[in-house]
Amino acid sequence: MDSIQSIPDDFQKYWELTKSVWQNGIYGVDIGSILVALAIFGVFFFLRGLFTRFALGAAVRWSARTETEIDDYLVDAVKEPMRYLFVALGFFFATEYLAFSGTAATIVENLNRSFIAIAIFWLLHNAVTPIGRGLSNLQRLLTNEIMDWVVTSARVAMILIGAATVLQIWGVQVAPIIAGLGLFGVAVALGAQDLFKNLIGGLSVLIERRFSFGDWIKVDGVVEGTVEKIGFRSTLVRQFDKAPVYVPNQALADNSVINYSAMTYRRISWMIGVEYRTTGAQLQKIRDEIEAFIDDDNDFVPGDLAAQLVRIDSFGASSIDIMVYCFTYTTKWSEYLEVKERLALKIKEIVEGAGTGFAFPSRSIYVETLPPSPDEVVADREAKPVASRTAGNQVAQGPIDDDGEA
Repeated sequence: MDSIQSIPDDFQKYWELTKSVWQNGIYGVDIGSILVALAIFGVFFFLRGLFTRFALGAAVRWSARTETEIDDYLVDAVKEPMRYLFVALGFFFATEYLAFSGTAATIVENLNRSFIAIAIFWLLHNAVTPIGRGLSNLQRLLTNEIMDWVVTSARVAMILIGAATVLQIWGVQVAPIIAGLGLFGVAVALGAQDLFKNLIGGLSVLIERRFSFGDWIKVDGVVEGTVEKIGFRSTLVRQFDKAPVYVPNQALADNSVINYSAMTYRRISWMIGVEYRTTGAQLQKIRDEIEAFIDDDNDFVPGDLAAQLVRIDSFGASSIDIMVYCFTYTTKWSEYLEVKERLALKIKEIVEGAGTGFAFPSRSIYVETLPPSPDEVVADREAKPVASRTAGNQVAQGPIDDDGEA
């Protein structure tokens, strides 16, 4: 009976305990305030979605209608930091409503400062790219590859400065860390000499402007292909079979690099061999018609701008050689092959039209005498008289009698 009467008292104690938990909550903040703070954060999260859908959506559509690309890069730069800013604002107003005190207040304040610093440096990090692209006057002095290095260095600097700012907010001294990293860097540098060699090699390639993005280069024994990216340590060259090759910058700085994309014109150098039965008049006709075709075709560079030679060059082992030496305006490989093909077909037409033909490697053998056939050897042996040797090694010819005398 007493236990039954104590049940209301137990409920009363449980209710008082529940009220205590609700009122005290976490770090002295009641549960109701925490729920209100979560609702405030949820409101800002909802506003973030509206801002993304309407404001950023309108900015993206507007930038797509303009002719310049800078506004597109600016929209891309501010889009994610602005979305993050709503989260930081929601956290700030929610924690301000909770009104923490003591150690909790210090931690919350540092968190808010850190969120603001991250938003600022995130925005600056993303803004480096459109700012770099907008400096068109500076690109006239520096190549696109050097500008790419400058932009990359600035982005890394924004990350490092932002990290140092956050550490400083939390009371971490950055100067001793930098000093320690300096000593550590000396130790690392002794074992990372190749890294610094490649870095210096990349700088020398950029300063000397040996090649740029999209250029067709060839390094004997190393790589041949199209340059896609010049990094701090290596350069990405894509071969013609589409396989990427990461070449250390030192290899590009220390070896001879052929930049085919930097050619002013592209050369054709042929040696055409015609038959030895070709007459002098035919040779002159072939030479004049080939020269006239090159002069009249606009795809070939005229002789006053580049060497253009069509000459009877030499008497080869099996042909009379005609040298054709000229240049094409186009340096693109596919177009160059088309021009070269037209020239080859025209030369074949000219040679055949002159009444002669192309020579091919051949060899003539002149025989002074022929060896006798086996039948002739046998007949010759049967026609010779019988011979015998005497004691004095003298040969006696003729019939021999019974006494052995001739």
